[in-house]
Amino acid sequence: MRRLFVVSLACLPCATLAAQEPYKLPPRVIVDILDTPPLPVASVSPDRQWLLLLEQRSMPTIAELAQPMLRLGGNRINPRTTGPQLPGPITGLVLKRVADGSERRITVPTPAALSYVAWSPDSRTIAFVQTRDSGLALWVADPTTGQSHALTGPNLNATGGPPCQWMPGGTRLLCEFVPDGRGPAPVAPQTPVGPTIQETRGRAAPAPTYEDLLKNAQDERLFDYYFTAELALVDAATGARTPIGRPAIFDRIDASPGGEYVLVVRTVRPYSYLVPDGLFPQEVDVWDLHGQVAHHLVSLPSGEGIPIRGVRPGPRAITWRPGVPATLVWAEALDGGDPRNKVDHQDRVVTLAAPFSGEPLELTRLAKRYAGTRWDAQGTGLLEEYDRERRWVKTWIVVATKAPVLLFDRSGEDRYGDPGSPLMRPTAAGDVALIRNGDWIYLAGAGSSPQGDRPFLDRLNLATRKTERLWRADTVHYEAVVALIDDAGRSFITRRESRTEPPNYFMHQERMALRALTAFNDPAPQLTGIQKRLVTYTREDGVPLSGTLYLPPGYTPGTRLPVVMWAYPTEFASATAAGQVTAAPNRFNIIRGPSHLFFLTQGYAVFDDPKMPIIGGDTANNHYVDQLVMNARAAVKAVVDAGVADPDRIGVGGHSYGAFMTANLLAHSDLFRAGIARSGAYNRTLTPFGFQNEDRTFWQARDVYLRMSPFIYADSINEPLLMTHGEADNNTGTFPINSERLFAAIKGLGGTARLVMLPNEAHGYAARESVLHTLAEMIDWFDRYVKNAKPRASGVSSN
Repeated sequence: MRRLFVVSLACLPCATLAAQEPYKLPPRVIVDILDTPPLPVASVSPDRQWLLLLEQRSMPTIAELAQPMLRLGGNRINPRTTGPQLPGPITGLVLKRVADGSERRITVPTPAALSYVAWSPDSRTIAFVQTRDSGLALWVADPTTGQSHALTGPNLNATGGPPCQWMPGGTRLLCEFVPDGRGPAPVAPQTPVGPTIQETRGRAAPAPTYEDLLKNAQDERLFDYYFTAELALVDAATGARTPIGRPAIFDRIDASPGGEYVLVVRTVRPYSYLVPDGLFPQEVDVWDLHGQVAHHLVSLPSGEGIPIRGVRPGPRAITWRPGVPATLVWAEALDGGDPRNKVDHQDRVVTLAAPFSGEPLELTRLAKRYAGTRWDAQGTGLLEEYDRERRWVKTWIVVATKAPVLLFDRSGEDRYGDPGSPLMRPTAAGDVALIRNGDWIYLAGAGSSPQGDRPFLDRLNLATRKTERLWRADTVHYEAVVALIDDAGRSFITRRESRTEPPNYFMHQERMALRALTAFNDPAPQLTGIQKRLVTYTREDGVPLSGTLYLPPGYTPGTRLPVVMWAYPTEFASATAAGQVTAAPNRFNIIRGPSHLFFLTQGYAVFDDPKMPIIGGDTANNHYVDQLVMNARAAVKAVVDAGVADPDRIGVGGHSYGAFMTANLLAHSDLFRAGIARSGAYNRTLTPFGFQNEDRTFWQARDVYLRMSPFIYADSINEPLLMTHGEADNNTGTFPINSERLFAAIKGLGGTARLVMLPNEAHGYAARESVLHTLAEMIDWFDRYVKNAKPRASGVSSN
């Protein structure tokens, strides 16, 4: 906080130099851990007889990340493949039979760059997409033989998301293709034909600071070219294609449960340079399988001008109701989509069945916003209503023609009181529905408690609205429900781990011993011996806080260590909820990506996720800096009092909003010797229409924005700060210029900082070279300025 600047004499000759350097490597132990593929992820078949294990590679390479990329309408695509920027991460598919654990490996194509893996509704076929150099191809595999074959050439269009979905019955897929005869991509003229012009005429259109937007007419032409797709039905046995309708830009396609119709949401002009493509004008129709419009639902205008925290007027959250052939459900705003309009009911929820000729049937009206419905196959739904001002959630039992019945009425911030989420399963029609057994449905949740998370399985009676506890993880294992294997809840699959046992999948069966379905080994035995403990403590104003303290292998109790504190602030309306424990101390230590937990391999202790609540609801940020420093002061005291931290060797770091936190803590306190800030935003005038949970604009809360901006206080950042940022950051608000300008400010003021700009990287870092280099920078920085820091100058406090 004091305006003292640390200047390393050894660095004076290079203080003004900036250059692109080769990628660096962190210590070998970290490289070895990260180069090991992660543990497989499991997918349970709809008939619940198979466990499909998805094997993945460790990380893509920088060469892959450096492939051509277009940033259009809020999307990033590879123009060579007409699909996602990166190839599919899945390298192998392995089947495990649930009944006996027998295993079968599926033959996959080369290169094995797979994605969009999906079971057919009848569990007889597995579909997946292969990324080739020239495009995306659809493949199918037979679980009974393990053999696979291609159904299409490399001509799928995945610019808008998964290119294929199963039709009901499981014999056909509905896919988006590159239109036949598309021709070459449009080329920008060498000589501009004129300027790009935008104009506004008195209509307010506040918008977040989205990234990757359209910028000019050439972007519009490219958007049309790459995002236009042709719909077709693909026979899962022969690959025969049946086109549906005319090519268009499809924001969404969704087959009805009966298979006779398709909900089609098309993106149309005029496009916007202010919002992403999901908020471009849209035509919402129901098509038959010949591409004819069976019903036009709505023409939605551009989303420009949607109020902050508002919604687009007209039908939204449009879905098919499972269990019936073709019934649509959607919500409509009754306040014009503007929460500032005070009305008795903000939303209504309606339904409309085929042939879509009458008026929609109103299911209910809601005082607050609609947040979605989970349906069973018999016509009963669990509808959620959300009150943002109170952070409050109501869950209603809804049945057509009957008045809704209130099921849950609770704080959305209250983790201890969370009843869990309803368990769903795929139906024969290919949609998903609540698992129901008579009047009973099933809920699974994290089971948060003052001792940490202990996941549970409950059943809930829809008639009595009473719950019964069926199972809860023991006090040694972290074990969460993956899927029910029968609708009576007598058998279910969990993912089970402990501090010493790596995650594996297990079968629970009534009156039978627990049975392992997988036997994955520890992917990083180098981390054996790491200790962790849940630490609870109290902020000076009485708010209880907590965090997880990790100790390096071989730690001797009583030894004072350098400590890395890594955190992320969160806003709360309730002080009670802010003080709840959210840790899971029984989880196995698996470290991936540029994780701060790798400091444990270098002799540091790590205080992970010490809570940084900012309490006060919509005006919490009025006291952001004061509460942030109070949180940090309490966390430092906790690790020092625990006998672990050397109070003179504590560093702080964070990613994104945690980076913002880090810069603020260095500017407004002297608690830490140095900081690491990754992909942060530091000047809130660059996000003038809100950020995180701040709804007020800069012009409504000017002092708050300025007080929260560490850039304004760069002259008070007197501890060394390492900043890293992806040059292609795609996160709303965290423009790379944030780090560039803060570095320039610190440099101009004579402070100590280092700026690392990672080529081709987005908000989170993906390429192997980038991840390893980031870790090397982090360790080098804290080794110099924390672990091996000289004693503080006389008169500089650590509080």
